[in-house]
Amino acid sequence: AAAAIVSVSVSSGRQSAMPLEARAAHAAYDRSSGRTTLHATLQMPHVTRTGIADCLGIAEDDLRVVAPDVGGGFGAKMTLAREDVALVWICRHLRRDVAWIETREENFQAAWHSREQVYDIEGAFTAEGELLALRGDLICDVGAYCCYPVTWAVEPLMALAELPGPYKVQEYDVRSRAVTTNKCPIAPYRGVSRPMQVLAMERLMDTAAGELGVDRVAIRDLNLISEFPHRAPTGLVLDVASHRETLAEAAKLADFDDFAARQAKARRDGRYLGIGFSCFAERTGYGTPAFAARSRPFALNPSSRSPVITPGFERVILTMDPSGGVTLRIGASPHGQGLKTTLAQVVCDELGLRPDQVRVIASDTDATPYGWGSFASRAMVIAGGASMIAAKGLAERLRGLAAERLGGLPDDIVLQDGKARLSGSTAAVDLAVLARDTYHSSHLITDKGEPALESTGLYDPTGTFANACHVAEVEVDPLTGQVDITRFLVAEDAGKLINPAIVDGQIQGGVVQGIANALFEELIYDDRGVLVTTSLMDFLPPTVAEVPDIEITHLCTLSPASLTGAKGVGEGGTIGAPAAIANAISDALSPFGVGVFHLPATPHRIRSAIREGGDIRLQRKPADILDTATDPATHQQESMT
Repeated sequence: AAAAIVSVSVSSGRQSAMPLEARAAHAAYDRSSGRTTLHATLQMPHVTRTGIADCLGIAEDDLRVVAPDVGGGFGAKMTLAREDVALVWICRHLRRDVAWIETREENFQAAWHSREQVYDIEGAFTAEGELLALRGDLICDVGAYCCYPVTWAVEPLMALAELPGPYKVQEYDVRSRAVTTNKCPIAPYRGVSRPMQVLAMERLMDTAAGELGVDRVAIRDLNLISEFPHRAPTGLVLDVASHRETLAEAAKLADFDDFAARQAKARRDGRYLGIGFSCFAERTGYGTPAFAARSRPFALNPSSRSPVITPGFERVILTMDPSGGVTLRIGASPHGQGLKTTLAQVVCDELGLRPDQVRVIASDTDATPYGWGSFASRAMVIAGGASMIAAKGLAERLRGLAAERLGGLPDDIVLQDGKARLSGSTAAVDLAVLARDTYHSSHLITDKGEPALESTGLYDPTGTFANACHVAEVEVDPLTGQVDITRFLVAEDAGKLINPAIVDGQIQGGVVQGIANALFEELIYDDRGVLVTTSLMDFLPPTVAEVPDIEITHLCTLSPASLTGAKGVGEGGTIGAPAAIANAISDALSPFGVGVFHLPATPHRIRSAIREGGDIRLQRKPADILDTATDPATHQQESMT
């Protein structure tokens, strides 16, 4: 009954997270205790310890896992590496220290890959552009074998659950499949399937706008969710956000109303400009309730009583020592995103201290409570919430001790500048004095607390959605296929910004990886099943020469789904950028009848599409991929060589 059924097929080449530092590990054996210490480039030290202990049949206490600075993780270092298992076994078997490091070539050939996917989707639209129904057939190449702890299902599950994104959909029909092939296994990579989901939906919106004769911004504004909380057809609940507001802000900053005139003038001069939009919702900070919904109750072996892994919660321990020093021990694992700084800020806001007065200990299984590491834009939301709970608990204890000393009630005590002050008077006491007396003169403390200053925080939320709109302006040279990104704008709503500089850094870094997805990076197998992109001579990350200034503006929607008010932001840049660039290139090349439906849009593909007068698409259809993948005698090749 719809006025128009609009179909698009989008695909993405296989990628590598390509961390600055490839994987490395060192295992040391302690002959006196029989314990092994593993230093490795990890994002989930506690979970890695569990996996290795299970594989080797040893007690977890016999293994200490430490993750120093890891040179970037991006998801590729959250899975259990078989090399780490072997290294610990060799160390314990030989009772000596053993080290291992891979080369860049080995990282490409044998580490984790990601996001080789094909989506066929259909949208049913009214004549005005309202999306009535959405149908999707999603195929994810997951490689040769499973990855621990997220399993084969991480990409196809996220693909089907979150495809509609920030758009209202009344009816949703989706089939999502994981296809095993002879290639490297997949693992999460910044955004997991969401860059492809957003590419599919945003190309659908632009294609529908063209077929219906509707403005590209208007069709998005008509369909974006504006009433909250919103329950998606898959059951996801989107909390309060600012989808329409970020779109309007991005369009205003991009001067979209005047772009058509600039574009027409450029075309008269023989230059091809394009502008592209990308709206998305980024699910962040989700805990056990979300992961339990996608887990089976018990392991695949029906006789096993070992439950499957259901991550989610974070726990922290906050202590003040007798000198007044504050230490926060966290289960989350920082790997370059400034987490220690922001968590110290959260604690200091409650205790009236400076961030440099709080020491954060992480990434050491001997020194921290069990936690799930850092991934899925979760650390600031969940570890931040746990840290706030612990800090509030310690602050309450300190106010009680100060009230006993200074007179008044605990609610009359203000913690500020390292002191506890009695409101309305000059009476104050140093927190260090309170700490020393609590430990060393506990017999004089009349409150019922322990003779120590320690507080724990446990937080396990359902999750919150950040949102953003990206706008890319490009100029395409039809003779060479060169794409220059002349401007890139981000209107972002990540709730309360604990540290704006760190947030901007996360967005900028994410956008650069999104640019890589859109234009540069691709792992290619030849027709023999041999990986041919094994060095940085042919797997091309963008450099500073290819990255424009990234303009960022922030909106702030506070959600009750986040204790700190912050929403996750780690993956958003990578999620939104590819679709904005693909739409911009398609807009620039519209006089040639060329649209971008496969990434990366390399110069060769652009020249070929212009020459042949067609779109940039995957050469093989999803049905062909499935037929090939299920034939063990045939090697699969989905990427264009």
